[in-house]
This record gives sequence, structure tokens and C-alpha cells, in this order.
Amino acid sequence: MIADYILFDLDGTITDSKPGVTKSIQYSLAKFGIEVADLDELTKFIGPSFRESLMSYEFSEEDSKLAVQYYYEHFKKKGMFDSSPYPNIDKTLAVLKERGKKLAVATLKPTIFADQILDHFDLSHYFEFVIGSDLNSQLLGKKEIINECLEKFNEFSKEKYLMIGDTKYDILGAKEAGISSVGVLYGYGLKEDLISAGADCLVSNHEDILEL
Repeated sequence: MIADYILFDLDGTITDSKPGVTKSIQYSLAKFGIEVADLDELTKFIGPSFRESLMSYEFSEEDSKLAVQYYYEHFKKKGMFDSSPYPNIDKTLAVLKERGKKLAVATLKPTIFADQILDHFDLSHYFEFVIGSDLNSQLLGKKEIINECLEKFNEFSKEKYLMIGDTKYDILGAKEAGISSVGVLYGYGLKEDLISAGADCLVSNHEDILEL
């Protein structure tokens, strides 16, 4: 598998953001009387947009917008940096850069937060750019995010691209955009979901990416 342009998801692929994300979701749901004590139950919310995930609670459109506001209220104050890069992910990124690969981040997280997180952990310099959603477009899909990356790189040979992510949303978005994908097993997605979504390859750790 050879690719010149590599797109990385953020949550569950570059950073272990579960603590901050799930606590922010817990805070938001509590505002509506929904108490979730076990944060592991909220891991399913990592991957799709939070607003999309709220459909499982049958929130109204108005309540969904309010829930997202509550989520970001907590996330901005406490959750954003309640995370950590996966061990030695910086070394993997450095080797890819040394090999001449062009790297970018393709995430459903709002770009404004993704940029701050990457800056905080001194990872921004590995990436050409970051493409995420904005605070007013929570229903934007991964396909759209990936297509924005392709347009920004301005390279139209899709066989030169690779999407790396931990959930089926990354894999499905890549397939819809017409590029190859790798599913990582150390994140928040399920192996069977990555397989059924059509991942071209699975890796147990990010170092394995270097062997592809």
C-alpha cells in the first residue's frame, strides 16, 4: 500500500480523548435529567457528531442544539485537554514526514478545537493542515471532510491518498470519497465494524502503519 497523502482522524487515532469527551457528554446529558455514571457507556459517542448521536435519545431539534451547546460549554473549560497523544505517535508521524509523506488531519471535531489540541501537544507541525467541522455544521459527514482535504491538497489521483481512523465513520467516509483506508484497533471503534465498513487494512498499533 503506497500513498503520498495520508489523512489522520484525531480522536482515537492520534489522541486518546475519551476522558474529556465522555465527561463533556455526561455533563450535557445531565442537563436533561439523563444520568450516566459509567463513562464507558458514552464511548459510542466518539466518532459521529454528538448531535447525530443524540438521535438515540430521541431529542427534539431544539434540544439537540441545546445539548451541543452544553457539551461545548464543558469541553472548552475542562474537556479539551483532558486527553493525551497515544504513546510515540509523534515518532510515527516524524518517520512518515521523513519519507516525504504529506499529512493532514480529517476530523469531525470543530477545527478550532482540533487546532488547539494539536498545538497543546506540539503535534501541529507534522500536518500540512487540519480540516474539521465548524460549530454551526455538526451534521457534516466524514466524506465531506475528506473531500475538503483532497481539494486542499489539489491532487486528484485518489490512489495516492490514505485515510487512517478508528471507527466505521472514517472507513465509510473514505470509501464514499473513493480513497483507501486503514482501521486502527487501538481506538474506540469495533473491529467487526471496521471490517464490515470495508477497511482495506487493519493495524493493532500506529507503528504498523510504517510497515504498510
